[in-house]
Amino acid sequence: MTVTKTQSGDTVTLLVEGRVDTVTSPNLEKEIQAVSDVNALVLDLAKLDYISSAGLRVLLSAHKSFVKKGGLTITHVADAIMDIFDVTGFKDILTIK
Repeated sequence: MTVTKTQSGDTVTLLVEGRVDTVTSPNLEKEIQAVSDVNALVLDLAKLDYISSAGLRVLLSAHKSFVKKGGLTITHVADAIMDIFDVTGFKDILTIK
């Protein structure tokens, strides 16, 4: 998994590539914690191939942290990942564009 960070004003976008699983989810969590001082976070999942329950836990934690601020937005979700969000109910919790 690789994460590419860009910032525009008080919003940070993290482009997540590869797989977010038990091994890589702690790295994503660290990347998100490193930008916790910004108002809003965008996770661009255009290049995400797979997400496990460990990755979903990281997304839920990020959602809880940023809902009190400007929010967390998930963008460019592939159909396979959207199916996971749908089955787990994350589609109804997260802001997905």
